[in-house]
Amino acid sequence: MSNKVQVLNDKGSASEEFEVKAQWIEREKGEQAVHEAVVAYLAGLRAGTACTKTRSEVRGGGKKPYKQKGTGRARAGSSRSPIWRGGGITFGPKPRSYKKNINKKVKKMALRRALGERLDAGQLVVVEDFAFDTPKTKQAVTFLTNINATNRPVVILDDNIMDDAKNNTYLAFRNVAGCSIIGAGWVNAYMLLSGQKVVITKTALEQLGERIAKED
Repeated sequence: MSNKVQVLNDKGSASEEFEVKAQWIEREKGEQAVHEAVVAYLAGLRAGTACTKTRSEVRGGGKKPYKQKGTGRARAGSSRSPIWRGGGITFGPKPRSYKKNINKKVKKMALRRALGERLDAGQLVVVEDFAFDTPKTKQAVTFLTNINATNRPVVILDDNIMDDAKNNTYLAFRNVAGCSIIGAGWVNAYMLLSGQKVVITKTALEQLGERIAKED
């Protein structure tokens, strides 16, 4: 498989050829690393705030509902028993953390494998560095149309652009339906695999590559 990819301009025409370094991608191994990274990311999105009350937390139930004998019914000491309507919940959910920890080497392996798969599938669209003068969503849609990446793209920009919350380029992409936008320093394996195509600027790709190849 070739590591070379065409760099497109804002009109969708190839302007130059860029070679993805071998240290940035992985083809032979890393499937398990991708699985672990995706599971950990999705688990981290869970709020873990589901909460039910046990019989000791439900209001009321202090008084014995009826006398012990002579009614013909089963014995009952509290109306907050789990078998009573309105009673407590047995083994119900309580607030918890779903966080899963994976080490840095596994995360980087997952990134390299995900980037390699996108490259081999022809779903990595590298574009020249660009900037919008105005925060117009129409500009962003036109840009994505020109490079044939309108269906659920993941747009990865230079970290310097993403650090500025009022940057026109970021604001233009923010409202595009189905579009995810993220900085090169925050990309994870799930993000790389979540969209139909990955649109990344040349500078952002270099930043991502240096981050992946950097020794811990």
